[in-house]
Amino acid sequence: MILLKDILYKVTLESVTGNPGVPVNAIHFDSRKVGLNDVFVAIRGTQSDGHDYIKTAEAQGAIAIICEQMPKEFVNGITYVQTSDTAQALALMASNFYENPSENLKLVGITGTNGKTTIASLLHQLFTKAGFKAGLLSTVKILVGDEEFPATHTTSDSLTINKYLAKMNEAGVEYCFMEVSSHGIHQKRTEGLQFEGGIFTNLSHDHLDYHETFAEYRDVKKSFFDKLPKTAFALTNVDDRNGQVMLQNTQAKKYTYALKSFADYRAQILENQLTGLLLKVNDQEVWVKLIGSFNAYNVLAIYAAAELLGLTQLEALQYLSELTSVSGRFQYLISSKKITAIVDYAHTPDALKNVLETINDIRTKNEELITVVGCGGDRDRTKRPKMGKIAAALSTKVIFTSDNPRSEDPELIIEEIEKGVEPLDYKKTLSVTSRKQAIKTACQMASENDIILIAGKGHETYQEVKGERTDFDDFKIVKELLIELNK
Repeated sequence: MILLKDILYKVTLESVTGNPGVPVNAIHFDSRKVGLNDVFVAIRGTQSDGHDYIKTAEAQGAIAIICEQMPKEFVNGITYVQTSDTAQALALMASNFYENPSENLKLVGITGTNGKTTIASLLHQLFTKAGFKAGLLSTVKILVGDEEFPATHTTSDSLTINKYLAKMNEAGVEYCFMEVSSHGIHQKRTEGLQFEGGIFTNLSHDHLDYHETFAEYRDVKKSFFDKLPKTAFALTNVDDRNGQVMLQNTQAKKYTYALKSFADYRAQILENQLTGLLLKVNDQEVWVKLIGSFNAYNVLAIYAAAELLGLTQLEALQYLSELTSVSGRFQYLISSKKITAIVDYAHTPDALKNVLETINDIRTKNEELITVVGCGGDRDRTKRPKMGKIAAALSTKVIFTSDNPRSEDPELIIEEIEKGVEPLDYKKTLSVTSRKQAIKTACQMASENDIILIAGKGHETYQEVKGERTDFDDFKIVKELLIELNK
């Protein structure tokens, strides 16, 4: 059993009351999970303050309390540790508790607004194909080699991260690819982890309900690169105006990639079809089964990272050509009546614009492009009219509907989306509150060769309304509806 003083290594201590040499069973930041001889870390969150639950943790058998503000009364036999930042302390303690598992593998973090899941997932797929044991920490799932676990956040809490990294150590995993969200960075979930490299994809409008300003959102992303060690690599997209910003203060070895600018890794789109992309990557041609210019950036980042992690150019290109798309990322099917349905996670203005422009580049314009889109509740409201404007401008018909309304009224969310539609595009739009009915309406409206885009939820297999989650899978639903309507 590990001692409290051992898991407090590198934590900045302001005061300690009690015995720091007590043995510890487990660490928790949720007081409801605390048991005998566990440590409770009081975190100040956005919804609640862990300091309000110290008494609960004490009553349930906690052996130690880690806090920013000491309680007025101490309980005999419990050790109290005061630190200035319990979120950071939790991350460092989690690493120490699981014996610093990130040090025993090559951990690569991917951050940016769009592309994180695709790059992380496909790097996992590529290194697996190359014969290595690989791990994945993503929005979609957690993978320890081939063993799959459910994911609940883009970047899990620090205890969960280190628990699965420790499992990867046990399984002999050599490489791990991890999505790093702005929330995760800001809430110190990645503190104490040793990264082999960091990848920046792009930055656009998202999470301004949390970060308040775009500059703060950008600077949080930048702080991830600021903390990379000299031994790591920092790979950034310099076609994005914030790409160079990420490299300003990093000690890591700097590398760039781009389609339009001078960079260490460059690509050119030679062909863009519904079946894939023909790219020229650093003067070598490669066919990949991914679609659209936004995926050309993803492919280039994957290629660069593979090379920086030790694969040869030939190996990287070979495995790139074998990669298959990630669930809910430009996932498509073609019905017996030649209607194409595309499901994509595009839930930001920039991502929606990228997907719609990609479809418009591929299609002949003799067919309809019918878009089904909504916006999540209890999230950044300022992007809603922007999503409406983009969807209406770049589609021939648009159906505004529910995404995950959460605690909000879905009809009011739709009204906010509609406010962005230009008068010229009013006639293109209609609103159907039920997402399933909206998808059905799109299928009924579609004729031979038409394209349906269902945007926003992608890989998600649920819909959240008034705090309740029910089964809901866009791809499964549109597939069933097209089969039914084509009979």
